[in-house]
Amino acid sequence: MSTKEWLEKDYYKVLGVSKDASPEEIKKAYRRLARQNHPDANKGDPKAEERFKEVSEAYSVLSDPARRKEYDETRSLFGGGGFRFPGGGQTGGFPFDLGDIFGQPGTRTGGLGDLLGGIFTGGRTRTTGVRPRRGADVETEVTISFVDAVEGVTVPLRMTSDSPCPACSGTGARSGTLPRVCPDCEGVGMRATTQGGRLAISEPCRTCRGRGMVVDDPCPSCHGSGRGRSSRTMQVRIPAGVHDGQRIRLRGKGAPGERGGPAGDLYVTVHVQPHERFGRKGEHLTITVPITFPEAALGGEIKVPTLNGPPVRLKIPPGTPNGRTFRIRGKGTTRRDGTKGDLLATVEIVVPKHLDEEAKKALDAFRRATGAADPRDDLR
Repeated sequence: MSTKEWLEKDYYKVLGVSKDASPEEIKKAYRRLARQNHPDANKGDPKAEERFKEVSEAYSVLSDPARRKEYDETRSLFGGGGFRFPGGGQTGGFPFDLGDIFGQPGTRTGGLGDLLGGIFTGGRTRTTGVRPRRGADVETEVTISFVDAVEGVTVPLRMTSDSPCPACSGTGARSGTLPRVCPDCEGVGMRATTQGGRLAISEPCRTCRGRGMVVDDPCPSCHGSGRGRSSRTMQVRIPAGVHDGQRIRLRGKGAPGERGGPAGDLYVTVHVQPHERFGRKGEHLTITVPITFPEAALGGEIKVPTLNGPPVRLKIPPGTPNGRTFRIRGKGTTRRDGTKGDLLATVEIVVPKHLDEEAKKALDAFRRATGAADPRDDLR
């Protein structure tokens, strides 16, 4: 049921009840009028049949609490054939013709009906012309090195996506012909669907499949779709600090739109190759640095490599345990604000696999000299 029909028909008057009538009163009035005007009781009387249809239509709206509320609200705002502002009467007593407001029958003239169409279809207003159509989103993948992921890199990507068919310039119609505006959605590409007797949501028009146009003589190249395939090479900037598996969105870099519509977006999934020496922990780099037992026990100074710069010197304090992590500031990945994360260096004491006799004697002497307690006492 359209908004215009709701404004033109007074269902309370049809049933002969007041606007504040109870559901029982509405039901009683309907049954009485339905019996009086039923086609079986008035054979050959077209007026009675028409009256029966009006009574049934009125009851179908007023007997449903949700539809009745929607009907009342619509008529209170745009009632009586004239525009009513909330809290006021007619606009200066100037009457509007419903055809002017909602569009004359058989024409493509819009009006408040277009606006109301948007209200009852989820905010989507109708337009009298064929709408621009946004291009499709495109997905691709790229593999970069660990260093490029940390520092950022520009990579060339060869993209294959939809584009306007060159044979028909995107119309979908054979050369020398033109598509026509879809008669069902009038070029909007969307139609309102009903659920439980109420206007609920909008969905793509089934006649034109959301394009807003109908092609009677399809283009032999694209078979009426208006789309072709095109390949192009793009230079895409991968930002510094990207992670393995991260998905980057590039606005407007997808497939071109139709009829002046915007292009879709490009989504790039980034795969980062592992590094033989460095790892990642959020915005920080990690590295494992081997040290000797004397360096761990006595302390010392060692060199720690950085990703793309000279090594830094790290002081190892005496008695450093195996697995201790040291923080070297400013040698990690680049943050969004341009600052750097840290380099986390974890020391690993290296135990020699083979010892000569002199080394064995020295270690034995060290063991006797220190007389260290058994480190496994707590396990007993």
